[in-house]
Amino acid sequence: MAKGLDVGTMNIICSEKGKGQSISFAQQRNAFLKMEAGDLAQNMLDTSKILYTHQNNTINVLGEDAFKFANVFNKPIRRPMKQGIISPDEKESIPMIKLIIERVLDKTENEGEILSISVPASPVDSNINVLYHSKTVEALAKRLGYNTNLIDEGLAVVYSELGDHNFTGVGISVGAGMTNITVAYLATPIVSFSIARGGDWIDEQVASATGVSIERVTAIKENDFTFNSDYEIGSIQGAIALYYDALVTYIISNLKRKLEEAAPPDAEFPVAIAGGSSRAKGFMEMFEKRISEANLSINISNVKKSQYSTSGTKDPIYAIARGCLIASITREDAEKAEESPEPEKKE
Repeated sequence: MAKGLDVGTMNIICSEKGKGQSISFAQQRNAFLKMEAGDLAQNMLDTSKILYTHQNNTINVLGEDAFKFANVFNKPIRRPMKQGIISPDEKESIPMIKLIIERVLDKTENEGEILSISVPASPVDSNINVLYHSKTVEALAKRLGYNTNLIDEGLAVVYSELGDHNFTGVGISVGAGMTNITVAYLATPIVSFSIARGGDWIDEQVASATGVSIERVTAIKENDFTFNSDYEIGSIQGAIALYYDALVTYIISNLKRKLEEAAPPDAEFPVAIAGGSSRAKGFMEMFEKRISEANLSINISNVKKSQYSTSGTKDPIYAIARGCLIASITREDAEKAEESPEPEKKE
């Protein structure tokens, strides 16, 4: 069965076809928390079926439960990825990512099942090595028996959102570590790049400007922030709004520059936006205003936000995994068509 895999800085999400035309998602936070080992702690983790590793006197709690335990014990979580790629500063990055991928993906039911994996495009503002990250993630999936296919994260958004437009348009994924942008015409990328700024960049800048911890800024951004609200000058929410605006301006200015280097055809290009950092209320209205003011070299027909549901909750973070699944299904269908013998022509 074909599957899609989104390996993000904040979340790792697997997608596969459910009943009928539905899509099911398996999700884990891309994080872990170190704890002191003990018989009672291990029994509790085993009983609750929590994902963890145990080595010497240390337990590593992984995924969503890492955040829950971090709040309970007031300890900082650790992140295997930074700025959209495997963190070179975290020596346990690869083992942790491996375990989380295995939890959401499982081994193949049949050897050689197709899996499309989202990877960042090369950044225009950083020397980040995306090749090492991409090939490492692919190798981890191959060990589970999958026939892998890598696609740029922005293109995954195009596949997910712009089927009704012949896969023509601009796919933007505003993630935690990076923002990925792809301009495609008939499913073929014209421009594909990333920038080394996302939701984490906003948190870091606001924390630096206000003296509040990054964890506190993140919590306020996710739970107590709305665009177009009249926040006091000097407030954390006011600083979040300022840096969100700076991020969107930066995204659009880089898009404009890259389009001027290309030769896009004369067509309408809708914009599809996904990623966890596009969740903020009022984000779309602000983005639409800024892009309408940018005077891009392509005709932007409309701006839409990805909204897919899991357990009744709509969230734009699922679009990338959905786009990867569509890529896998398309490839699977093409391979089946090649394997099927053509019917014999009657004399």
